[in-house]
Amino acid sequence: MPLGAVRPSPLVEQAIARLREQITGGHWPVGTKLPGETTLAKELGVGRSTVREALRALAGAGLVRPRQGAGVFVIATEPVEDWPARLRRAAVSDVYEVRMAVEVHAARLAARRRTPEDVTALWAALETRRAATPADDAGFVDADIAFHAAVVAAARNPVLADLFTEFTPVLREGLIELLTLTGLRAHAPDTGDAAHEALVRAVARGDAEGAAEVLRGELEDPFAPATDPEQPVRP
Repeated sequence: MPLGAVRPSPLVEQAIARLREQITGGHWPVGTKLPGETTLAKELGVGRSTVREALRALAGAGLVRPRQGAGVFVIATEPVEDWPARLRRAAVSDVYEVRMAVEVHAARLAARRRTPEDVTALWAALETRRAATPADDAGFVDADIAFHAAVVAAARNPVLADLFTEFTPVLREGLIELLTLTGLRAHAPDTGDAAHEALVRAVARGDAEGAAEVLRGELEDPFAPATDPEQPVRP
């Protein structure tokens, strides 16, 4: 099947699409060596630099792999799904399990690394969460997630922060749905408030294991009361 020349700009995107069609359509099965850059450039009606960029993009998608001195070979007929796409179709329960792993460790690190500014931000986030009590479920969930984001930020680990940011949209959708279906806030509009304050106290006094335990308990049972023998440590 001839490739056919591409139309003017954007040439790279069009070249990527044409080459991807050949691969995903089975014209070039796995293990096939692609034609050389010169041949592809001629069939597509573009320059070799455009072909080179297109092949680089296909390699990034996991469809082809260059072999030194041998050429470019097809290694898959379906592109590798990126992380955000996988999260969008993930079960909320799976995301929640990852959330627990990320946030519990983040709480531990936050207690060890927090600055006075971090503690101030945590108390402010807690007050914002409390102020959202009269809001609808979506508004309350947004304030709750913002509080947890402040805890993760206090851990001062950009990788943990990025992970939390990536799965936040799926988590938000799941939490809103949970509250809407169960009507849990009808009886406790500020549900989880005690646990969240206990978490701030633990982080503020530098109690790493205490912070981790409070957060683990809150995530395992967000509606159970939390107690902390220490008095609040205000900034």
